Amino acid sequence: MKTKLTVLASIFLMIFSGVASASFGGRLCANDSRFTCYTVKRGDTWQNLFSNSERRDLVMRLNRMNIRLQPGMRIAIPQSSYGNNMMDFSPIRTQISPPGKKVIMVSISPNQLVFGAYNAQGTLQYWGPISGGRGYCPDIGHGCHTATGNYAIYNKGGSGCRSTKFPVGRGGAPMPYCMFFHGGFAMHGSYEVPGYNASHGCLRMFVNDAEWLNQDFTAGAGRVPVIIRSSL
Repeated sequence: MKTKLTVLASIFLMIFSGVASASFGGRLCANDSRFTCYTVKRGDTWQNLFSNSERRDLVMRLNRMNIRLQPGMRIAIPQSSYGNNMMDFSPIRTQISPPGKKVIMVSISPNQLVFGAYNAQGTLQYWGPISGGRGYCPDIGHGCHTATGNYAIYNKGGSGCRSTKFPVGRGGAPMPYCMFFHGGFAMHGSYEVPGYNASHGCLRMFVNDAEWLNQDFTAGAGRVPVIIRSSL
């Protein structure tokens, strides 16, 4: 019995280690010398690991998640010598060809999971994590990926925006600061941005990012383009 338990424990640790290293933060810190890897311990929270709110926000962005930390998770932490300015760690270009109007660029690539807000001159104003469609959703019995293409915001809601479809049969899932860009698909705030694509096709983002896009970046700008790509 002891041998069996030891073998099972070893298998579990191998699987769990593989999952941890496969996380967005695990891949980032393994491949970029600007970061160190930290394995989350029991009792760790974002707040007690990073008491400085600016640094906490940066680390959460870099790891593309705002969900509760669980023991065994591997997260990437920027070395202090590189500072806390989120723009210095932009994972996408800080300058593109001038689009002539504001534009939101989105990458649903598992290796990027990011949006960028560019001004009319093509200068990156802000970036943040996203979580797109996970590919297949068992509760609806078919694919639920986020479509790539060129769209535009055609309708917006405030902090009380809610889904009319999910959970299936009930609706009511919070979608604060929703910005609909294609049919019933929207960019919206969420406290379940997990570092991988996990939605029914909408683009989840940090709530404060959705609020900024909704109330500041797109305010009075008309139908702001939303360009979704497999990678940027």
